[in-house]
Amino acid sequence: MDLFHYLGTGFSVALQPINLLYCFVGVFIGTLIGVLPGIGPVGAMSLLLPLTFKSTPESALIMLAGIYYGSMYGGSTTSILVNIPGEAASVVTCLDGYQMALQGRAGPALGMAAFGSFIAGTFAILGLMLVAPPLAEFALRFGPPEYFSLMVLGMSILIYLAHGSMLKALITGILGIVLGTVGLDPINAKTRLTFGRMELMDGVGLVPVIMGLFGIGEVLLNLEQILFRETVKTKIRGLLPSAEDWLESKWALIRGTVLGFFLGILPGGGGVIASFVSYALEKKLSRHPERFGKGAIAGVAGPESANNAAAGGAFIPLLTLGIPTNAVIALLMGAFLIHGITPGPLLMKQSPGLFWGVITSMYIGNIMLLILNLPLIGIWIQVLKIPYRILFPIILLLCLVGVYSISHSIFDIYVMIGFGVVGYLMKKFEYEGAPLILAFILGPMLEVNLRRSLIMSHGSFSIFFLRPLSAIFLLLALILLISPLIPAIGKKREVVTILSKQD
Repeated sequence: MDLFHYLGTGFSVALQPINLLYCFVGVFIGTLIGVLPGIGPVGAMSLLLPLTFKSTPESALIMLAGIYYGSMYGGSTTSILVNIPGEAASVVTCLDGYQMALQGRAGPALGMAAFGSFIAGTFAILGLMLVAPPLAEFALRFGPPEYFSLMVLGMSILIYLAHGSMLKALITGILGIVLGTVGLDPINAKTRLTFGRMELMDGVGLVPVIMGLFGIGEVLLNLEQILFRETVKTKIRGLLPSAEDWLESKWALIRGTVLGFFLGILPGGGGVIASFVSYALEKKLSRHPERFGKGAIAGVAGPESANNAAAGGAFIPLLTLGIPTNAVIALLMGAFLIHGITPGPLLMKQSPGLFWGVITSMYIGNIMLLILNLPLIGIWIQVLKIPYRILFPIILLLCLVGVYSISHSIFDIYVMIGFGVVGYLMKKFEYEGAPLILAFILGPMLEVNLRRSLIMSHGSFSIFFLRPLSAIFLLLALILLISPLIPAIGKKREVVTILSKQD
């Protein structure tokens, strides 16, 4: 009965005209960003985050969430028609989706991607709705030691699943923690690492850092690459998959949805790993594995359902524990904090309208996406023809205007440009930006919970090992960090990270 009451509260928020508008804008921009290669949801949300400062927290978060799961829909369009993934999680869709398009079956491939995304997204929201409340209740038992250990575990999982060198991921994570300490000490209010700059008294701005790393950095990297796009020339017809297509894809949809949802909950998991694992699983279980890579519709249905289910699952740690699982969710957490709201176990009690409003808006957003994706295929094809020489200057302009509009500070623009260069160099030398952003956001909370724990124990670190949950979290984190030293486990990790490598 309580669940229906909460759903009623959520829909009363999500169905407000202004929130419906923000939801539509979010899913539309998300689809557009998914269609356009080279931008991605992190870059898009970084650009649009400043626009949400004047809106209500509900509207802002509904729009940003819409961009996230909307980009998962849009990425399949580019993969199928152009053989270029619009979003990292859609890389594997190229393998069979583009082959189907070359065989004149672009319509069924696009249709199955849209319906699979809708089905998986809907079931992921149901899972989120059922899992989040009991998990939030359980998390209320956590004290500072448990929160500290859980954050250590979360960052350890992210570093373990990083695409490539764990050492590089660890370095960027430490850099993020150091950046998070800039400004006033949260306990004694002394200044740290400000170098006499008044602008740094409140710390380094989240938005300039993110827009630099993922906006400017991505543009600088793409400028030196020649991206050739050739859209499928055949006329797209028959967007509704046939009965045979549904029979061939039904188990792929189910397995992809379940697999993606649970992998999405894990820090560092998300849509990229979920889509690749789903594809590998479908190929292994198929009666005709030789069809994969040559136009098997199950090779589209499984990964597309997996990456959309992962998007829903990723909200569970954020809303219930206050822990982001990837760079996009870290941006959403930043939006929460900017609006003065702390996500975590108390969110459902303190802001039930926001909590359930965001969840129920996903139902509405999924329906909007299904309606948008199929009829607007022709428009998305035209969007794909926009030259990069026009697109990238617009992105740079939006970055400059967005950062300056926050606090009208030239210093923030310098910070953004500086991190743009850093982001470019990190991409060139294969250092990931996600661990840096997650550590930057979690760093202050990590420090506060560490110091509170030591105050509770009068300076003794034994508190982290005498409390069972805290000890379990730290033990798991230690196992993950030393596991690459064990040859058998190290090889398995390399397989996972190679599969999930974005490029």
